[in-house]
Amino acid sequence: MKAIYFDKNIPKVLATQAIKRVWPGVVWTPIAPTGVEEIPDPELPGPRWLRVRNRQCGICATDLSLFFLDVDPRVALAALPGFDRVYLGHEAVGEITEIGPGVERFKSGDRVVIEARPANSPNCFTQEIESLCEFCKRGDTRLCVNSSLQMGPQGKGSGWADSYTAHESEVWPVPDDLSDDQASLIEPMAVAVHAVLRRRPEAGEKVLVIGSGIIGLLTLQALKALAPESRVTSVVRYSHQGEAAKQLGADEVISDGGDLYAKAARITKAKYYQSTLNRGMLLGGFDVVYDCVGNKYTLRDSLRLAKAGGTVVLVGVSLNRMKFDTTPIWFQEVDHIGSMSFGMEKLDGRSVHTFDLVIEMLQEGALSEAELITHRFPFADYRKAISTAMDKRTGAIKVTLTF
Repeated sequence: MKAIYFDKNIPKVLATQAIKRVWPGVVWTPIAPTGVEEIPDPELPGPRWLRVRNRQCGICATDLSLFFLDVDPRVALAALPGFDRVYLGHEAVGEITEIGPGVERFKSGDRVVIEARPANSPNCFTQEIESLCEFCKRGDTRLCVNSSLQMGPQGKGSGWADSYTAHESEVWPVPDDLSDDQASLIEPMAVAVHAVLRRRPEAGEKVLVIGSGIIGLLTLQALKALAPESRVTSVVRYSHQGEAAKQLGADEVISDGGDLYAKAARITKAKYYQSTLNRGMLLGGFDVVYDCVGNKYTLRDSLRLAKAGGTVVLVGVSLNRMKFDTTPIWFQEVDHIGSMSFGMEKLDGRSVHTFDLVIEMLQEGALSEAELITHRFPFADYRKAISTAMDKRTGAIKVTLTF
């Protein structure tokens, strides 16, 4: 097995971050807490475990944040105990090659995608806790209150690896009529669909999507499928993102330059008040804003571009502590809510897991993978693949490793 990992070694993290200021290439050296592990294929650690050989895996911004150490060990997540080694990559589709005697949901040869990894999001099922917490009982395993107990073994490998071992509850079956490209996008599509359903726009509402990387574009696509009578504006940084947003049905595409507020005011017919000290403020803006970046600048803009009584959904995230202006939450009574990946959804009178909903939407053509995977690299070229994913000037939307 060959797998890319991140070690939660705080001294190494801090030392590498300090050196990176003058030598960015340090992240590729043994000094860094990231690396490539080559070990013999591990034995299955329990009867309900299985082995998967990967076929392809997308490169996600969260994995890039860990790999390039764009993280702060003082954020809330770091306060929770967890496994010391995190194997990177979770947008993976692969084929089961071995199953333990207790596996009931799968057989060898089945295609599966990763739904959870113990190092990142253990839950009652992966830890085989019989008395389920309230969140696991209802299917929202990412909110599990037992996630930091570290009971039971850790799987080896993940999506950025030629193979991995997993508890059977960590993977999701892929229907035969979905391609590998579609399957590898189930997880990020589920993130987007869940975000839209956290605050589903009503007919006629004005919606803003900040960020047009893969999650922003998939959020746009999900909005067009789930809230087709809303009017969606996409904020883009690069020309290829603008073209993609137009193809996916954005009603307006605007750049994130200095006149962003003036453009937003034109679209929403809001009153724009400029200021010599900051970017100004809108009164009367968008009904719903999906922040698919989540840094201090987009958080500031999201709250100022939402109308009074509007909603900002935090979809993207920065793993750093930040300072940004929260006063619009108070004096404009803006609802600011989080959207953590996926879970059980309430939609049109039924309860359905986000993965099942995404699969249905793919099969019906409501969601599409077309032209979203822009670059493919064999796993042996992972350094080039990671560098391409980091540099949006390459025209990258989704970069995929193939095996």
